[in-house]
Amino acid sequence: MNSLEQAEDLKAFERRLTEIISVVLIVVSVCTATGAWTWITDPETQQVAFFVSLWNHTFFTVSCIVLIGLFLAGIHKRVVAPSIIAERCRTVLAEYNMSCDDTGKLILKPRPQPQ
Repeated sequence: MNSLEQAEDLKAFERRLTEIISVVLIVVSVCTATGAWTWITDPETQQVAFFVSLWNHTFFTVSCIVLIGLFLAGIHKRVVAPSIIAERCRTVLAEYNMSCDDTGKLILKPRPQPQ
């Protein structure tokens, strides 16, 4: 396997990993939102202590802890990092009349005509 094929494999792996991380973040966020809705709409929530209420709604508590843990681990940076890097590259390449797509491939723009 030559280095070009390896680079393409690594890029495909990185894209797939970013997609998986995005899905995990979305699933945990939806679980937390659903658990929060059931926790808030439960009439017993207002009548018991805070920690007792959290103990009664373990789905919300666990999903909230997982979401906080993922954010502390930096999962949100892994999702947006490729788009940030591509945007910075586009800014630099614009000075040289070039650009790049989201996968990092260089796009040559036609030279402006002198007037």
